[in-house]
Amino acid sequence: MTALAGYVALGGEASVAACSAMLAAQAHYGRETRHRSDGPAALGRRLWPLLPEDAYDTGPLIGAGGRVLLCADARLDNRAELAGIVSVTDPVDRTCDAALILAAYERWGEGAFDRLVGAFAVIIWDRETRSLTLARDIMGQRPLHYHVGDGFIAVATMPKGLHALSAVPYAAHSAGMADFLALLPETGPESFFAGVSRVLPGHITVIDAQGGVRSTPYWQPPTDMLTLPDDAAYAEALRTVFDTAVSSQLRRSGGALGSHLSSGMDSSSVTATAARIINPQRLFAFTAIPSVTTAEIPGGIADEGLHAGATATMHANIDHVRIQAGETSPLHGLDRHFHLYQRPVLNPINAVWHDAINDAAQARGVSVMLTGQMGNMTISHGGMQRLNQLLRAGNLPALMVLIRQMRRQGHRWPGLAAQLVGPSLPPALWLWLARRFRQALDFGTYSALRPTAFDALAVEQRADERGLDLSYRPWSESKAMRLWVLGRVDLGVYYKGTLAGWGIDLRDPTADRRVIELCLRIPERQYILHGQTRAVVRRAFADRLPPALLAEQRSGVQASDWSLGMANAHAGISEELEALARNPQARMLIDLERLQQAHAQWPDADHGSAATAQFYCDVMLRAVAAGHFLRKVGRTN
Repeated sequence: MTALAGYVALGGEASVAACSAMLAAQAHYGRETRHRSDGPAALGRRLWPLLPEDAYDTGPLIGAGGRVLLCADARLDNRAELAGIVSVTDPVDRTCDAALILAAYERWGEGAFDRLVGAFAVIIWDRETRSLTLARDIMGQRPLHYHVGDGFIAVATMPKGLHALSAVPYAAHSAGMADFLALLPETGPESFFAGVSRVLPGHITVIDAQGGVRSTPYWQPPTDMLTLPDDAAYAEALRTVFDTAVSSQLRRSGGALGSHLSSGMDSSSVTATAARIINPQRLFAFTAIPSVTTAEIPGGIADEGLHAGATATMHANIDHVRIQAGETSPLHGLDRHFHLYQRPVLNPINAVWHDAINDAAQARGVSVMLTGQMGNMTISHGGMQRLNQLLRAGNLPALMVLIRQMRRQGHRWPGLAAQLVGPSLPPALWLWLARRFRQALDFGTYSALRPTAFDALAVEQRADERGLDLSYRPWSESKAMRLWVLGRVDLGVYYKGTLAGWGIDLRDPTADRRVIELCLRIPERQYILHGQTRAVVRRAFADRLPPALLAEQRSGVQASDWSLGMANAHAGISEELEALARNPQARMLIDLERLQQAHAQWPDADHGSAATAQFYCDVMLRAVAAGHFLRKVGRTN
């Protein structure tokens, strides 16, 4: 990974000092510093070498006959394919990824980005057009932020790079914070800081000499469906593409390899596949387990260690590491998270075990950590939208067969009915029925945003613009749902912060572009074949996952021992709420009175209640994380 910086003086010569200041402010995210200037533009980078080819990265690079200046934060996963098409000066094994991107840009211009597979953020200065071109990979695995000021343009990997400039305001963005509290998808260009914008994942942003901004998507999801001869062929297609994705993400210059390993199909498939590829090399697999014996939760797996252990046992080169961190207060990492991620953490209760896994991995010399975060939308998509699709198509015979098959698999009538007719119901009727059966996601059950702020900051309007149905009806269109979820949270700053904090590069093969595109093309019926949800992944990896896991219908419950950490956070939450009352922005956004009342009614024996867990772990902790961010930015105690 690399920390980038760029500064363009709209009416004069480049300020190398400004570029250097932005790089210095991002010292935690990179090491070796280099910069170059060209007329009004100065670009620079701080390199954190992670790949063998990083030894040959001399960026920022000059190209197109001296017209173009480029710096990139990149890990390309289709290097061999690109090297066979574009022209590079040095042998491919001595060509850094930034040089491959430059060669691709020289050949295809903006069309180059649609040909890249991997994680990247790119800054390009064009002397002739006097414009900056910024781009990110389709999943936003590398962050990139910018500010258009009075007479200048500034670009940096992290907001703190921009805040090194006195002309860039340092304040929290109220609408962005409201959206965070309301769980709106992060699909707009706004960041959590006022005046700081994000380059959106899968987009090209061009800023011209007058400060005009044009942002366009370069990636278009596939629209055609895959047609293969039989069911087995779809499983084989997934296995082939997934093996390629995992293999390409193992590339590193040193250090051990690690992976997250839960009781789910996604991390298990990633871990098992990586172990097969690197054998006999060792793989550390990390599983978070409860710190105390926890009663099983209906429909959920409270202790994920059993299935994870069975997966690890199947592969002799896996070193399975069980992590217990339930007693750690979720407030423990707030200051560090603010410093590393520059955003409020979405799930502080899960950050506890995530940080503990990072600590354990760092102690074992892990430099690359594989995850399966996006697998639910790709390799292990469930296929439940098939029910409503058959209903709307009027294919009642096929629908009845599918329902009978799903009933035999253990699916209950309420869940089937919700998926069957829920997408077609008016929002008001859906909410009435959900409340009737105690399944409603009323706004107050998951958000501590003040109703007055909800109205004043037009949250409902932005929710509609971003495709969020606040009644949370089930989706009818599988592809639209998966694309929406894949883009819901910008993970780039989390990836960058994990590198800075622990020296670990997070990589997710389930979010590989090739995997995403294949999974979007597989027909929906393949995902729910014979009434079995997640049917493709079960067939594809039957030879590398334990039978008990392949047959599992339940989902893992993260942080099932949440009450331990929350008990240790009781006093700290009280102090945080008192401090938030002294912050004007927090008082405007957060329903502090409601949280203070809930704190006064702290539960004793009802820790097993799902509603209790949702309120204290989600609503209260998310509000505290948001308030802590506001406090730090506002410099209030």
